[in-house]
This record gives sequence, structure tokens and C-alpha cells, in this order.
Amino acid sequence: MNEVTTTAQASPVAAATGALFGLALGDALGYPTEFASVAEILRSGPWQHMRLPVPALVTDDTQMTLAVARAADTAMGPGAGRLDPERFEQALAAEFVLWLDAPDNDRAPGSTCLAACARLKKGTPWQLATEAGSKGCGANMRVAPLGLIASLDSEERAGAAQLQAALTHGHPTALAAADLTAHAVWLLKEGAIPPRLPQLLRAYALTQRSRYHGRWLGDLWARGPWQSPARFIARGWDENLKALDRLDAALASAAPDGDPCLLTGAGWVAEEALATGLLCFLLFPRDPVMALRRAACSSGDSDSVACLTGAFAGAFHGADAWPAHWTDRVEHRDTLAAHGARWDS
Repeated sequence: MNEVTTTAQASPVAAATGALFGLALGDALGYPTEFASVAEILRSGPWQHMRLPVPALVTDDTQMTLAVARAADTAMGPGAGRLDPERFEQALAAEFVLWLDAPDNDRAPGSTCLAACARLKKGTPWQLATEAGSKGCGANMRVAPLGLIASLDSEERAGAAQLQAALTHGHPTALAAADLTAHAVWLLKEGAIPPRLPQLLRAYALTQRSRYHGRWLGDLWARGPWQSPARFIARGWDENLKALDRLDAALASAAPDGDPCLLTGAGWVAEEALATGLLCFLLFPRDPVMALRRAACSSGDSDSVACLTGAFAGAFHGADAWPAHWTDRVEHRDTLAAHGARWDS
């Protein structure tokens, strides 16, 4: 908490509920616009008036977020004590295989997640099942729960965030982006003021640059062309620091009506999804619905960018951020509400 005390407001009411509903609403809003250009999206009307689709279906982003949430609950169940890497890895693998085989896994799931989860299903050890060269956004669009569970300490939050990414996306940039995303959610939940968020994230990245979480990641670093664990993870943090550089430049010049993907990246890879999700939130820090609409009306991976934007906005504003007529009909609303209520209590 020390890093936010000098730049914090009161913690939001029901931040976990707000973040979970925010990510699902962003996902549902961006689902129909993924793979479309901004010009094509605007044919349906001004982006400032985008409406939640009917039905408000979510994609693999929310599905896998709930898988991570369930895995954390399982690993921290009665008698388990603190979050343990081995228990968490086993629970994650089981949940990811259930997701792979689920009948509603038909929402344009990512090829990296499909391939890695298929190998997990065969019993392949996760360090071999992962796509070692992939830093796709699937690594960090599902990590928000680990920033919302109050009982996690900083080492558990960081290690677990990187591990859940590493089961499918083994590139160090994917691991660092997931860690940074969970940290951003935690900072906002703790009351960090949005204008200070990029600076706080940069400071965190610099402290983590050479820290390899071996207790969580084992010998993952040795599976690629890396000379040491420190060099492996430093590569990931350096790419995320460059993404934060682009975010800073965008915030200094961005016009709210412009396509955010042109400034910080289309979001298909992890560090770009993080930076563009942050950009959309920080362009409208007091208007969470408008932030979601801006993220969904973008030329890149709209559902993943909007999913991250919603997690940030919901963690900052709390459950009251979202219109009741939206939250009442988003897919998985009861499950989202149940997890949120448990973590907010």
C-alpha cells in the first residue's frame, strides 16, 4: 500500500465487482467490433452512443478470466493457506482444459490458447505445453482476478500473474504484461489516482526488471535462447517499459475522437493491449462507459482492449460505474457478481 499512499483517494466501493463487470461489459461491447475498421464500426452510428449488444455475449476473454478466478479459489480453498504455485498450476490447467472443451468456446478463441490447452489436456507439463515464443494478449486479458484478491501479498500476486500467463504464453513480455496488468488493477482498487498510474507502473516495472519468480516459473527461462533467468525476464519488462513510453506520448497528444490503436498499438500482443487499455481508461477517467465505448470503437483487438479498459475503470470506480440495465443482462452476470461479492467482503 505504501506506493499509493501519497497519491490515493478513498478505495472504491465494491471494486472487485466493478472490475469484473467492467471487463465483461467491455468484452461484450467489443466482441462485435473486433476485426472491423473504425470506419466500418461508425456506420452504425457515433461511437459515443454505442449500445451494449443484445444478447450481451462475452468472448474467451471473460471465459478465461472466470477460469483464473475459479482456479485461484480452488488453490486457496479450505486448509490450503497461502496461494501455492503447485496447487495453482494444477487448478489452472484443469480449468483451462474445461474451457477448451466447453460448448460455448466458439467466440473466436486465440490459437495460442487453443494449442497450449490441447497439450495440457494430453498431460504435457506446462513448461512444454506453453507456446514459448508467444506474447499474445491472451496472457493478460484474463489476469484481473489476481489484482482483486485482497489476501494475496505482492509476491503471490506477481508470481501467480506470471504463472497463469506462462501456461499458454511463454514469452517474457507476456509474463511481464500480465504482472503489470494485475498490479494496475490492484493500484486502482487501492485508490491510486489515474493521472499518477503510468508513473506508478513504470516504477514497479523498474523494480521488477531483473526479478525472476523461480518459485512460480521453475526453469521456464531455460526453454528458450536466454542466457540467464534475469536476462529472460528483463526482456519482457523492457518491452513493457517501451509500451509505457508510447502511453506517455499518447496521453500528451491524444484526441479522444482518434483511434487509440494508432497511438499505442492494436492490442494483439500483450504489451500493446495493456497500453491501449490504459490509454482508453485514462482518456476518460471519470466516465467509465465512455472509456469502454472508445476502446470498443478501435481498429485492433477491440474486445480485449475494452476488456482491460473495463477492468481498470471498474477497479477505480467500483460497482456503481456501470448502468444497471447493462450489468443485468451481460452473460455470466451471476457468476461475476458472486466472485465480486466474495472478494469485496
